[in-house]
Amino acid sequence: MTTQRRVQVAIIGGGPSGLLLGQLLHTIGVDAIVLERKTRDYVLSRIRAGVLEQGLVTLMEEAGTADRLHREGITHDGTVISYGNTQIAIPFTKHVAKPVTVYGQTELTRDLYDAREHTGATTLFNVTNVTLSDITDDSPYVECEANGVRHRIDCDFIAGCDGFHGVSRQHIPAACRQEFEKVYPFGWLGILSETPPVHDELIYANSDDGFALCSMRGAHLSRYYVQVAATESVDQWDDNAFWSALRRRIPEQFADTLVTGPSIEKSIAPLRSFVCEPMQWGKLFLCGDAAHIVPPTGAKGLNTAASDVRYLFDALKTHYVNRDSEALRNYSQTALARVWKVERFSHWMTSLLHRFPEQTDFDLKIQQAELSFLAENQSAQASLAINYVGLPY
Repeated sequence: MTTQRRVQVAIIGGGPSGLLLGQLLHTIGVDAIVLERKTRDYVLSRIRAGVLEQGLVTLMEEAGTADRLHREGITHDGTVISYGNTQIAIPFTKHVAKPVTVYGQTELTRDLYDAREHTGATTLFNVTNVTLSDITDDSPYVECEANGVRHRIDCDFIAGCDGFHGVSRQHIPAACRQEFEKVYPFGWLGILSETPPVHDELIYANSDDGFALCSMRGAHLSRYYVQVAATESVDQWDDNAFWSALRRRIPEQFADTLVTGPSIEKSIAPLRSFVCEPMQWGKLFLCGDAAHIVPPTGAKGLNTAASDVRYLFDALKTHYVNRDSEALRNYSQTALARVWKVERFSHWMTSLLHRFPEQTDFDLKIQQAELSFLAENQSAQASLAINYVGLPY
């Protein structure tokens, strides 16, 4: 059996970027369907980053989904960069007069799902065999299967928000698609623990043993990471080994006061940089990880997806409300201009704070000099702050 329906925008991917785009479109009366290959529970089981730029907070406000974020989010006015026992405080509000907000991506996604259900908008879960057709014509459509039913969805536009491994990007012809990638020779081993954070700001640590990050999700929920080789697995790390590695990599002041406890989640995230050009093809528009990936060092993955949503929503709004499609035609160029600046910053942060297997003594001295320059130079700190809190859209 095949069902057929028509919507204005078909959104492939029920993660935060697809859900946010759908909710924003709802505010202007544009009908959108969301197709997700997993279940809602599965999507909400994924532990992801939680540092939000003000631009993303503003988008959540526009979507009408920011109430819990404002109640439970933790405002951060700065961060700490450390090397050895040296600490560099980077005060965001001094340099750019804007904070960031710590609020788990899982909770943000939950808020968006709750809002979507409240509006009665359609979301199909367990979607398989997704194909996009006639995307360079005036009448594109998406076909898929969900829970044993075949669906055909005719639409005006398709938003590919289905991540790096999704099907959307593959519908841009290979001969017309250029992909840029850098794979880093390490990953982040992260744990979530029901313990108080070691500090009231995030700590990014460079040490002889490698990188570490101290973050949080709340007053009694902490998120910590240590750099590990790309070949390592979670099974090689019990909790005691993790806590020992973390203590060795952060300043003694924090190592001495670190509260440890059983991990309630543990995983290793590989690090890569990736960009696809173009980010649109006909009536298909890519958002988020479907088009680009950054290493998590600069906290830019979710935030850069949000900037894509900002550009695409504004372009669709102009198209539907003002009957002007110029912004849609320029979407890829507009989004990529910001994407590459974010890629630059994330690569710089990664290079500054991690130990690379091929690093020579000269390379280490240059890294140390870069950290010393950052500690001594207000302009360098301002540059970090400007990029970390988020470039303008």
